[in-house]
Amino acid sequence: MSEMKNPMLEPRVIKVTVNIGVGEGGDRLSLAQRVLELLTGVKSVRTLGRQQNRDLKVRLGAPIGCKATMRKSEDIKKFLKDAFWVRENVIPAWNFDAQGNLSFGLRDYTEFPDQKYDPDIGIYGMDINVVLERPGHRVSRRRRCSSKVPISHRLTPAESMTWFKDNYGITIMEE
Repeated sequence: MSEMKNPMLEPRVIKVTVNIGVGEGGDRLSLAQRVLELLTGVKSVRTLGRQQNRDLKVRLGAPIGCKATMRKSEDIKKFLKDAFWVRENVIPAWNFDAQGNLSFGLRDYTEFPDQKYDPDIGIYGMDINVVLERPGHRVSRRRRCSSKVPISHRLTPAESMTWFKDNYGITIMEE
């Protein structure tokens, strides 16, 4: 008799957030937004400074970066495949947090396939955050009757690592 898998236990990617921190507004920030829209195909949003830091010349409420959030699974698959290819399909184990989410950085957007260096834009690195959840996790975020997700239904970093190995063929470097 074949084993039936519970579909509620199968993890899935909920969203991918790509962030470029520029540190200032103006032309560099608008170029960074253009880079994000080229790579993700999603309209980017500016991020604002939350703390004032005189050493870094950051003011409260001043634009310092941009981010784009991808939620469509077809776009996410292609983007993550290309991002892992840039990292040579190797991710360190410490890039996974306690909830099983993955965060990693890329030094240059021109390393993506089909991207060429444009001297008008320059070179921008980025941070990529991948949120992985099981179905039913929405009960913790919904407005009405929100409740906690039981520990047995939460993802562990080990489960997340095996899911990424199986679905994207990446290698996880253990320390």
